Amino acid sequence: MSHKATVWAIQQRGLKPATKIVLWFLCDRHNPDFGCFPTQARLADDAEMSISALNEHLAKLQELHLIHRVRAQDPHTHKRLATRYILGFEDGFPPEPTPETGDGFARTDEEQGGDPTPDSGHGAISGFSAKPSPDFAQSHLRNPEINLVREPLSKPVKEEEDAQARDSDFDRFFSELLNALGFAANATLPAWWQGWPARLHVQRWRDNLGLSDDRIIETAKETRSDHPNPPDGPKALDRFMERAAQRDATASAANANGKKPKRPSKCEVKLPLSDDEKAAFYAKMVNSDGYLPQSVISNTIRDAMLARGLVTPERLRQRGVR
Repeated sequence: MSHKATVWAIQQRGLKPATKIVLWFLCDRHNPDFGCFPTQARLADDAEMSISALNEHLAKLQELHLIHRVRAQDPHTHKRLATRYILGFEDGFPPEPTPETGDGFARTDEEQGGDPTPDSGHGAISGFSAKPSPDFAQSHLRNPEINLVREPLSKPVKEEEDAQARDSDFDRFFSELLNALGFAANATLPAWWQGWPARLHVQRWRDNLGLSDDRIIETAKETRSDHPNPPDGPKALDRFMERAAQRDATASAANANGKKPKRPSKCEVKLPLSDDEKAAFYAKMVNSDGYLPQSVISNTIRDAMLARGLVTPERLRQRGVR
């Protein structure tokens, strides 16, 4: 992993969410000393999408001149080797496309050729020859001379408009969430709240827990009653969001059984409900090896954990709690 590469990916603006996710995971696979050589299967697994969808985003990134792909082949077996991805901030990145190759590098016919393999899967977006490899009889490359059928543009255009609308809605929701947590509109966010990893984490509250945007914001506001400072990252809110989802599921089950669900009062929805539960909850965080935001443990909680013998002073110092 290259910190410089991932920071550069986060700083790129104007990309669609899925395209930026692909760029971020590509940068996450970058090695400062050896370069970037992930297979498409690895990238598709990282980004949780199909290889065909991945290829579309890679093509868009190359079109925007954010990445450049250098393909190579084994001189003995003539099999396609893993593609090298040159990132926009690296030395040697082609500044402008050349008329001969269209990608910034004047390459020979031998360098342009090569036979794809099932392992790398590269070449599906290439304009070069669709010659199959010796060990893979049926080529998976597109041949622009025989793929003459084109889908009508109405559906892709509609899907793109819908995707842009969803991105805009999520941006508004994410801004409301940050405001509910106490972040100023133009404030510099902590590192764990920056970039698409934080947004993906918040999106999982929707997808995995089934929480609505309003429910997430409501729960975020509730957490501020016990914590004067905003959390350092979305992971610190996971427990609260899980509790909110459990309460909603209980209320739905009661409603399905014909019972009138009781709306919890403000005092009932505070998490945790007692000093003992607070001490036990945060002691579990301190004694684990997981991420612990610096501002999550107040002096009151620290003293409560020590008084109950749930943590030791040495462990608190190890976890950065003073």
